Amino acid sequence: MHIAFFLLLAASLARFLIRHPGEPRTPWIIALSLALALLYVLGPALGSRTHDERRPTARRLLWLGAVVAAWVVLVLLAPSFAWCAVPLFYTGLQTLPAGAASLLVGLLTAFVVAAQLRLSTGFDPNLLLAPPAVAALATAVFIHMERQAERQRALIDDLLRTRRELAATERREGTLAERQRLSMEIHDTLAQGLSSQQMLLQAADRVWDSDTATARGHVRTATEITARNLAEARRFVHDLAPADLADGASLPQALRELAARTGESGVGGSEVSGGPALRGPAVRFHQDGTPAPLPDRVQSALLRIAQGALANVREHAAATTVTLTLSYLGDQIVLDVADDGRGFTPPPAPYTPASPAAHGRVRGHGLPAMYARMRQLGGTLTIESAPGEGTVLSAAVSLENAP
Repeated sequence: MHIAFFLLLAASLARFLIRHPGEPRTPWIIALSLALALLYVLGPALGSRTHDERRPTARRLLWLGAVVAAWVVLVLLAPSFAWCAVPLFYTGLQTLPAGAASLLVGLLTAFVVAAQLRLSTGFDPNLLLAPPAVAALATAVFIHMERQAERQRALIDDLLRTRRELAATERREGTLAERQRLSMEIHDTLAQGLSSQQMLLQAADRVWDSDTATARGHVRTATEITARNLAEARRFVHDLAPADLADGASLPQALRELAARTGESGVGGSEVSGGPALRGPAVRFHQDGTPAPLPDRVQSALLRIAQGALANVREHAAATTVTLTLSYLGDQIVLDVADDGRGFTPPPAPYTPASPAAHGRVRGHGLPAMYARMRQLGGTLTIESAPGEGTVLSAAVSLENAP
């Protein structure tokens, strides 16, 4: 539109100079043409009315009035300048609200018709109908474009708002996921280790005077657990694999060492207020099937589940025997933890923490953490138990879809 305006203005000036050379009004025509061109150039510097502004600024209105006034004087002096009105239609439509802009277009159109009739030697219907048709077409195109632009702006605003909401949701989910990861790691490592240390140190305190050797043994075992917990804490802060899986160790090897370590630690399911020594369950490990490479996430999750299950057995089951079984079933890996303890009535999955006073229900974060780990891997966690009949916990992961 800007280019069209200057082309029409130059063509109108050239037409006048060619057809009316040496007339007294020529200097005025040239001066007004230059003034109109300069005024039109100032328009972009003042800025256009944005879509969220209800009315233009006073400077913008003053500028539009000066442009229209200069053009009107030019048309009165030389009717051939009338066709410069087409770009001015868009200028008015861009500057004014729809109602005022339509009124301005109507007035400019009437002025163009009057100027063309002055140039005509006789009555020509085209001169009466063509300018309104051009004005109507220009106005309709502009209004349609404005409506399309408004819809696009609304869609873009919705998209940006949706993206902001999605980003905020992803940040919240990321924060919650990291909190869940840390809580599960803390429960499966530090919390269990601190519980074992407490029981060992309490046992050492009870027998310190009567059986110094046993007490020192409990302290040494607590020190070893402390060292392991420190290593685990450093590893999960850096989101590394469990210490038992470090340096390329396999899951069966890690579970075998876990079973041996748990059985040797002497930290079992008897009450702290019991005898002078802590007697724990005998822990055995079995492997079925042909070993196959496992993703790191699967190995870490199954090892943590085994640690959590053994911690539950020590704290709640009063079992004498625990069996860890790792089964390779082709496209599936299954970890079973079975004990001969007191058993309980398992709640329906998904497992969530309940009130500590709720008898026979899930307490704490052990089972919820196991369920969350299996859910992240697309696996399943099942528990079979009944009061007085022991417990079997089974965690199964499909290797075809494992992350």
